[in-house]
Amino acid sequence: MWELHFSRCTEIRHTWDIPYIGTLRDGRYYVEGPSRNSPRIAETNSAQAAVAMVIDRLPPRCGPAFIGNAEELAAYEEARDSR
Repeated sequence: MWELHFSRCTEIRHTWDIPYIGTLRDGRYYVEGPSRNSPRIAETNSAQAAVAMVIDRLPPRCGPAFIGNAEELAAYEEARDSR
């Protein structure tokens, strides 16, 4: 079983605010998240559909990956949003 996780930053500690994609034994895919405690969003036959589900659920103002870790990203967003 394989999973594809996404983060809004490039360094460890990564963000956990984007759903992830996993594989099922029958070759299909599932989308869950953003955390491991979140319910399954859906199952699908195609990788493209799974990616589309993730894209539809990106956080507001999600852009290119931030160069840094989750704490640095949070500080950047706080400063940006306070302007």
